[in-house]
Amino acid sequence: MKNIYTSVDMGSDTIKVVVCELHKNRLNLLAASSVRSRGIKKGVITDVTKASESLKEALSEVELMLGVKIKRVIASVPSYFAEYTYAEGKIDIKSEDKIVSGDDIIRCLHNAVKTKIGVNNELVTVIPIDFSLNDEQLIKDPKGLQGENLSSRMILVTTPKKNIYSVVSLIESIGVIVEDISLNNIGDIYAFKNSKTETQLGVVINIGSETTSVSLYNKDIVVKSAIIGLGGNDVDNDISYMYKINRDQALKIKERFALAHKLYASVNDFYEVSTKNNEIISINQFEVSEVVMSRLEEILTFAIKEINNLTNKKIQYIIITGGMSNMAHFKYIVDEVLGKRAIIGNIKVIGARDNSYSSAIGNIVYFIDKLKLRNKQYSMFSKEDVEELSTTKKNLINISNDSMLGKVFGYFWSE
Repeated sequence: MKNIYTSVDMGSDTIKVVVCELHKNRLNLLAASSVRSRGIKKGVITDVTKASESLKEALSEVELMLGVKIKRVIASVPSYFAEYTYAEGKIDIKSEDKIVSGDDIIRCLHNAVKTKIGVNNELVTVIPIDFSLNDEQLIKDPKGLQGENLSSRMILVTTPKKNIYSVVSLIESIGVIVEDISLNNIGDIYAFKNSKTETQLGVVINIGSETTSVSLYNKDIVVKSAIIGLGGNDVDNDISYMYKINRDQALKIKERFALAHKLYASVNDFYEVSTKNNEIISINQFEVSEVVMSRLEEILTFAIKEINNLTNKKIQYIIITGGMSNMAHFKYIVDEVLGKRAIIGNIKVIGARDNSYSSAIGNIVYFIDKLKLRNKQYSMFSKEDVEELSTTKKNLINISNDSMLGKVFGYFWSE
């Protein structure tokens, strides 16, 4: 089986679609698209028709690259008012040989969920902390071990039902099946996790277009999060206001000319642009970089305040991601405001080096991680799809309940 997965991240600024293949335990990017989103405000769908058109465009770009229609996806849902609840589950091992199977893990996780979901909330995912056999040793993966009973400590991730239903309904209205759902802050940590983060308390700051998320992780498990109402669009607005130019021009200047820190900005480099009054002006790189730097300082300072609100314990790492973190000389402003403990995320997937894709790629990694723990095999592309894909793009493959979501594959992988 070719293990190929598609992830959709419906952001306020862009809708991103990524398709990856897991080959020899390594994730490779097959295709990715990013199109300007419409009908989405601060991650929430405000105009179904416009949002649907943007999603279709993003999917079409990937389908054109691959020569195959996208039929199934993992979807990120808004994290507004997300709750992270500690829970415990325990079951007896029913098999004759008393050896723990993937199905036993599923039953154990399911056992903890029954009475923990609020009336207005819906389950997004269950993140196991650890397992124990016969109430003794703590282990990460109990499959294949023998015992009379299995128990688990876990985090239940829930959000208001409207956050989930709006996204799932929109995607399925265009004929695409939602196989799993996740939050972007879960994807973010899975995009960057390593042997150090697995044992530490840390934070990921994702600077989006309209909002910035600050998420706290204990041993790679999200435990708290906060959202700041500032993002990359505020930088665009600042440039637009300062020089009396439209936002599209301001965006180009931010992406192509300005620096995130004025330290190495040149006073002799200029960018010519037409104002709203049709006047041609020359923008100095040093000055516009000061404008950008001022807003980024504000965003990162707010992030520090949110970190202090989330925990009074010592943070061992801070990872910065999101589209803004790709900006030239961004590391200098991070060092100045957050110090040396903070780093800019570095996606390790072959073919993807843009941090705006971190959530979408990370959610695929998380999806695969759930499959492994539950001992399930699954691909979002059928055998026929793979054959067609291999024919059209040979160079891509193997590069080195009653609830609406009861049918969503990502619940417990019991189907």
